[in-house]
Amino acid sequence: MDALTTNPADSESHNESANAPMNVSANASEPAGGGGWFTPRPRQSPPSEREGGAAGGVPSRPVSPIRPVGRGSARPVPPSARPGPPTAQPAPPSAPAAQPAPPAAGRPAAALPPEVPQPRPPEAGAGPSPDAILIRRTMAEVAPVADKTTSYFYALLFIQHPELRELFPAAMDAQRDRLVKALLTAAEHIDNPKVLSEYLANLGRGHRKYGTRPEHYPAVGECLIGALTRYAAAVWDAETEAAWVRAYTAISQIMIDAAAADERHAPPWWRAEVVSHELRTPDIAVVTVRPDQPYPFLAGQYTAMETPWWPRVWRHYSFASSPRSDGLLSFHVKAVPAGWVSTALVRRARPGDVIRLGPPAGSMTVDHSTDNGLLCLGGGTGIAPIKALVEDVAQHGRKRAVEVFYGARSDRDLYDLDTMLRLQKEHSWLSVRAVVDEPLTDLVRKCGPWPEYDAYVSGPPGMIRSGVESLVGIGVPSQRIRHDLVEELVASGD
Repeated sequence: MDALTTNPADSESHNESANAPMNVSANASEPAGGGGWFTPRPRQSPPSEREGGAAGGVPSRPVSPIRPVGRGSARPVPPSARPGPPTAQPAPPSAPAAQPAPPAAGRPAAALPPEVPQPRPPEAGAGPSPDAILIRRTMAEVAPVADKTTSYFYALLFIQHPELRELFPAAMDAQRDRLVKALLTAAEHIDNPKVLSEYLANLGRGHRKYGTRPEHYPAVGECLIGALTRYAAAVWDAETEAAWVRAYTAISQIMIDAAAADERHAPPWWRAEVVSHELRTPDIAVVTVRPDQPYPFLAGQYTAMETPWWPRVWRHYSFASSPRSDGLLSFHVKAVPAGWVSTALVRRARPGDVIRLGPPAGSMTVDHSTDNGLLCLGGGTGIAPIKALVEDVAQHGRKRAVEVFYGARSDRDLYDLDTMLRLQKEHSWLSVRAVVDEPLTDLVRKCGPWPEYDAYVSGPPGMIRSGVESLVGIGVPSQRIRHDLVEELVASGD
């Protein structure tokens, strides 16, 4: 399970980071690739990796007790609701270095009802719900000690469920960070069922490729509540604990139900053969693959990709074209330092190699029910989904203005400029501007205003953040700005 997250913009570059999801929006994104609350670990681990990996393969037996609240439920039994205090066990040799001691014995037990009800909705016009207030208060309390809280969470998980340790990445730094941001995301949208449900459902579907099953959620929930109990002690009480149990139960159930529904009509992954590998620069390749069965997606979306060289390590990449009649899929990949998947795809992949693809995800797609113009900002390999959007507009045959600003650090990095200029010659409604010597957003501001445009931003996370800020600053409503920024939550990388 990746962390509860959002999705990329430059995963291992733009695509291993910028191209995986969070589209809360104007974007709430694994999802991409990616995430939930635990990420299974690859069976072999390279010596170094900044971004956490994700993988699969988990034992089929339940990993912790649960109290049934309905079929397929995964409600955790909180520490305070157990018959006795938790007992310390020796940490396994591979546990993280910074391991806190288990919770002290004798903590007062919280009186939870036999059956935990659904999260309490807010009263009409009363503002945030009672549960949302308690959850946000907890997050505010642990924010100054977020690193300790997450380290303690994983220490508890590996002590109480040592069989799960080998399923996690060897390097836990990125994983810890991902968990905190996932919790913040959930807390932020706890009173927005539509956004939260879409976000969690996407994560639940994405977790199928890791082999995640319903019985894996309780262990995570129990240890999460145990960590919050310790580091939010100043505000923690029975009512707060009950709110977290309700919230985690609801979150888990949405993800479990989404995965079960998806299983009825889609595989957990697709096998795809590399049919073309074109090196555009020393570190950027255009990789084209043929899936073993039809792969449904929309222009502007992304997928998670696994290579045969790093089994069970998934990274997110945007599709570099709209759906094609021949069924082929193309991706722009930039090899980044210490990037496991990106380096393998650029340096090692050749025609005939077989990779695996997760399900499509992301909401940076075109609304064809309107005639609004499209204002597209693409930085680096972030031009890949922008190109797909242009092709999508062309295929729908409606002439609507499309303005593309293509930014790069050097002329060499404008590796797909010829393609974009060719599209400009073919379509009178398309305008392409290359930007090298000045910030991309400065030129966008000079060429504005853009009152009737829907904006699309794709590229490294920093470029997306500055782009969104600049667009809002020149009057583009935030709800009309679309991107798949992982916010380092879910996805990206490597």
